[in-house]
Amino acid sequence: MGKGMKAGKRPSSKPSRQDQMAQLAAMQSKMEAMQAEIEQTETEASAGGGAITVKVNGAHQLTSVRIDPKIIDPDDVEMLEDLIVAATNEAMRQIDELSQSRMNSLTSGLGLPPGIM
Repeated sequence: MGKGMKAGKRPSSKPSRQDQMAQLAAMQSKMEAMQAEIEQTETEASAGGGAITVKVNGAHQLTSVRIDPKIIDPDDVEMLEDLIVAATNEAMRQIDELSQSRMNSLTSGLGLPPGIM
């Protein structure tokens, strides 16, 4: 038996509350940095075979729209609107996927159920 140990007692392998709080604070700091990085990231998506291209940043802001002038038909504005919506939705989906993937990589060691973070 080691010095100062009583029979039947094992050393605790659980981190102390202070260690847990320090780990939590470090994780929170990393998450804030990751979120700031994600907000600066842009994704690009297109629709109509590249006729419409949009960019969206990690803050879910539409930052750019490029329209090929050849597809502009004043008699079919609805088609142009639909292509812009489709490209924007795809760019938003991509940024959400990227954000989720990066956050999951950061929190994977915590043992949390999926979707918590």
